[in-house]
Amino acid sequence: MITQAAHAEDRDFSRRAHENQARLTAGLKPSYDFIVCGAGASGSVVARRLAENPDVHVLLIEAGGSDDAETVLDPAQWPANLGSERDWGFQAQPNPHLNGRALPMSMGKGLGGGSSINVMVWARGHRSDWDHFAAEADDPAWGYDAVLDIYRRIENWQGAPDPDYRGTSGPVWVQPAPDPSPIAGAMVDAARELGIPAYDHPNGRMMEGAGGAAISDALIRDGRRHSLYRAYVRPMLDRPNLTVLTDTLVRRVLFTGRRATGVEIVRGGEVLIVGAEKEIVLSLGAIHTPKVLMHSGIGDRAELDRFAIPVVQHLPGVGQNLQDHVSFGCIWDYAEPLAPRNSGSEATLYWKSRPDLDAPDLLFCQLEFPVASERTAARGVPEHGWTMFAGLAQPASRGRVRLQDSDPLAPVAIDANMLSDPADMDTAVACVELCRELGNAHAFRPLVRGEAMPGNLKGEALRQFIREAAVTYWHQSCTAKMGRDPMSVVDASLRVYGVDGLRVADGSIMPRVATGNTQAPCAVIGERAAAMLRTAHGL
Repeated sequence: MITQAAHAEDRDFSRRAHENQARLTAGLKPSYDFIVCGAGASGSVVARRLAENPDVHVLLIEAGGSDDAETVLDPAQWPANLGSERDWGFQAQPNPHLNGRALPMSMGKGLGGGSSINVMVWARGHRSDWDHFAAEADDPAWGYDAVLDIYRRIENWQGAPDPDYRGTSGPVWVQPAPDPSPIAGAMVDAARELGIPAYDHPNGRMMEGAGGAAISDALIRDGRRHSLYRAYVRPMLDRPNLTVLTDTLVRRVLFTGRRATGVEIVRGGEVLIVGAEKEIVLSLGAIHTPKVLMHSGIGDRAELDRFAIPVVQHLPGVGQNLQDHVSFGCIWDYAEPLAPRNSGSEATLYWKSRPDLDAPDLLFCQLEFPVASERTAARGVPEHGWTMFAGLAQPASRGRVRLQDSDPLAPVAIDANMLSDPADMDTAVACVELCRELGNAHAFRPLVRGEAMPGNLKGEALRQFIREAAVTYWHQSCTAKMGRDPMSVVDASLRVYGVDGLRVADGSIMPRVATGNTQAPCAVIGERAAAMLRTAHGL
């Protein structure tokens, strides 16, 4: 509980922070030591860690506005942000593999980025993800054992002590979903019925092997959303060396020769240029990071030539390799209505579609309310229901982000390409079948009247349901991947190949999408980027 004294202290800090930021933004300097573009899950971490040195001046630029809104801070209201001014509101191109559907793709716009509008689940990824990153980068510092130590430093863990896996002195307040709904406990019990192991929490041993089920870890503190912006940046807002510029769009990175020396921004309808004395970090997410790179002259030469953009560096992988967790809502009708608790997502499960796999390829998050696609809603959605949000943790399909115009303000085209690889349909069938086994298990019977969808579909009928039900898990990533092959965009130090003074730190650098929700891996990416920047510049 928050005491009256703590409330008063927070109000005093908020006043000082507001006055400080008003002064700093009114007197914007011509240049800063570092410019971080994007105040999302990774950018917030980078800006905080750099600004911890009082001699380093950091400019953090965010296209959206404040996170001081009840729809952001109240965990139960997160769906209200989807389609709002806090959502970029992307829409993918029509996909023939989804019966021509063009999926909406939400992405956070505002302080905190996705961590301010998402479902607040903290999922670290699987051991195999990080070891794959390390192999692709040829750098063991990206491997699971090294990253586990970073996670321990990040976390302020509030669950049962587990010092081998959990830290207790970091900036990010992480706790098991408090007082979870009976439907969440039933999901863990249903997993046990099916021979899937249950764990005390999902971010330790569970993600080193075949997977399992657990009550979710959540970024909720004292009943309020604890976004990565709130964890990392907000406590620094009264400092004179950190300037946070909201409602400001980054158009392009500017170069002197092959060195990034500044950014062109749009603020209040005015185009401005701000210089960077040391480096620029792009943390704009898997859609806008490649967009800004391409408008800055970094990308596939043929694509840049199409729009008469002068080429600074030919990197054909920019915008390629787009990955996301495609998912399908399987819905059950409550026997008696149960109000959602916390964020309404309190139980999670990872498992394998085939026993020969080395790691889980299926991802399940339970939602304590009905979630159907625009197509499957026509099948009938119960007024009081809950959803097993079943997804592909390691999809084989790949999409891309491409320019449509030379104007940096014009939207890009998103070819999500979900289910384009036939292997993904096979996995999706196994995913939905396991989902139905779970939802119809004995553990749910006291709480559930019956299955609303998909029902006992087989063969082409089930595949048709999958095409109609498919939606995004909002985990777009991998469009500026880290690696050493010709399609890689950044090296192991997150430096953009072929230029100086420019790094990428966000989910776009993942060689493959992490197994689970992506905000925790993005925090690690931010920590790694900041540590490498400090080392490179002797900070």
